[in-house]
Amino acid sequence: MMTIGRCWMMAFGLTLMTAACGSSDAPDTSTEEDPASIKRRPTPVTEFTPVELEATVDNLIAELNEHANKPMHAEILLKVVTGFFAPVATAANRAMGELGMTGNVVGRLEETGDQQEAVELQNQQIEQTVAGGAEAIGLAPFGDGNASAIDAAVAKGVHVVTLDADVATSKRSIYVGTLNEAAGATAGETLLKMLPPAPGTVIIHGNVNTVWVTGLERTQGAQDVLEAAGYKTLVNQVTLTEMGDAEDAASMKTQIETEDPPVVGMIGMFNESYRCAMAAEAAGRTDIPIVAFDFDPRTVNYMREGLINATHTQRQYYEGYLVPYILYGIKNIGLDATKKILAPQMADDSRVDTGIDVVTADKIDAYNDFLDALGVNQ
Repeated sequence: MMTIGRCWMMAFGLTLMTAACGSSDAPDTSTEEDPASIKRRPTPVTEFTPVELEATVDNLIAELNEHANKPMHAEILLKVVTGFFAPVATAANRAMGELGMTGNVVGRLEETGDQQEAVELQNQQIEQTVAGGAEAIGLAPFGDGNASAIDAAVAKGVHVVTLDADVATSKRSIYVGTLNEAAGATAGETLLKMLPPAPGTVIIHGNVNTVWVTGLERTQGAQDVLEAAGYKTLVNQVTLTEMGDAEDAASMKTQIETEDPPVVGMIGMFNESYRCAMAAEAAGRTDIPIVAFDFDPRTVNYMREGLINATHTQRQYYEGYLVPYILYGIKNIGLDATKKILAPQMADDSRVDTGIDVVTADKIDAYNDFLDALGVNQ
């Protein structure tokens, strides 16, 4: 068993996995006066600091520090430890260091193209993690295909907290992350403030595929807000490959040139949002207000050029940071007591909403500074 904070490698099945390196700035969590005291790394206070979320973490720590906490071994299983999940891995390592947990943050270096293979591998990871003595698991699942493995772990007394994506059909204890319908609605409200009065058409670069439930929920959240305000919405299905840059941009260019009523706004729901700006530029309609999702470098470049007005970023850092604390809370003060403290951030009895950040084009540098202060980038 290895203490968190080291780089390590481990084979699950035939696939080589790797853990993110632990943060070297994690504070010493013990003192001579109170060896059980939990001390956090200070969080920078900026306009982007989620004050209520931070207060909830502090309240959980305060409650835990009232108890004689027991040591804990947990594993955080991510899809990958790079790209979108890099801040998750950094934050999870940091939180585990602060709590004095043993365990690892595990994930691939890059995503596999075979979804079924990825699901099966992750189910093997869950099984082997339980067999290895883990008391709890933080899991970024691939979907309902992980439900049986989660339930088997829970049946053996291992609490599971999901992050980034949920498996609501399983017996997981809590989900931590973005609530996609609410996030989509927020993005719709952001764009709404920039639009001329209705009527008009808004192109949504989103998802209509019912298999991809979270993508559909986010798209529908934006669609509902815009249609309620009197706009016609037209969903352009995102292509989740690099080839999609040209395909999606060309498709939306045609829509800009032909739609009736005319296109008055565009909204990208995923990391490929920059394709909206590509389409508007190709159509000679750089006047169209565009809002985006995520912080892809190409999206940021278009924001600096004035072609994308704002983007919406998920709080991956806080997803990764919260999960070890929640698992530790469930063990030491119980699930119900932990939920009671998390209540201000809970959308219902089992989902913690970490929220999203709205970053306007004039706030790019300020947001980057905030991320740098956290020790992450996204």
